[in-house]
Amino acid sequence: MSVRLSLRIQECYDRLSPAEQKLARLILERKDDILTYSATEMAQLAEVSKSTAARLFRSLGYADFNEVREQSREERNRTEPYRFSVGSRTRRQLGKSIGAHLELEIANLTRTFEELSSERVNQAAGLVKDAPKVWYLGLGPEEGIAAHGRMLMARLRHDVMQIGRHHASWAEDLAMMGPRDALVVITLKPRPRILRPVLDYAKTTRVNIIMVTDQVGSLWAQRYASVTLSCHVASHGLGPSYTAMASAVRLLAVAYAERAGERAAERLDLIAEIHEELDDTE
Repeated sequence: MSVRLSLRIQECYDRLSPAEQKLARLILERKDDILTYSATEMAQLAEVSKSTAARLFRSLGYADFNEVREQSREERNRTEPYRFSVGSRTRRQLGKSIGAHLELEIANLTRTFEELSSERVNQAAGLVKDAPKVWYLGLGPEEGIAAHGRMLMARLRHDVMQIGRHHASWAEDLAMMGPRDALVVITLKPRPRILRPVLDYAKTTRVNIIMVTDQVGSLWAQRYASVTLSCHVASHGLGPSYTAMASAVRLLAVAYAERAGERAAERLDLIAEIHEELDDTE
């Protein structure tokens, strides 16, 4: 599916009719079908009318479905596939594998930050700056990125914690959250079932949620997040690439440091002095 189509859906989703939203969700969930199904077939899959499909594409700024398909085909031809069959018997030369990996990682980073507005990053940094406490949450493969994000932010401000490190203490962790706290969530599908009730509780507690996810997950994130940082995670197999997500988490810390100014610099100096006093680094 065209990245531009995905972004347009996310930007216009709240203004679409319920029937148009139903088709839009199907398009995001079945992104590869754009190139193989007709507009009528997509409408049938979403159980909406053909006229609804026509209205949706016009609402998104396209003349018709053919323009959508052509845009998707062009983007597919310019980028690598999401994955190849890891069971292939064909051996690949290491040099070629490194080159293909590097090319795709650079593409993920480039596309992520080309599409990520400075306004959105600054909004997220503002929520962190105004938060009494900042929390990081990542489950499964995303737990390591959450831990890295928490460490970066803890060097810049006080009261930065990671929720969910001990899964038996969800209730105790959530009980420490309060209004205006910031919760940075790093998540991709498949999502653990516990994530939804945790986010529901955070919203009830009036916690500001910053979601770091992929393009498809951005629409799902709108139910919970005050700000969403969408990342490209294409890979050649072995699951998604986390390079752009880790970089977005670091960017959030950099943006916060710029806003916090001298306070962040003083905390960095304090931590350096403590390390020197402890003599725990070389």
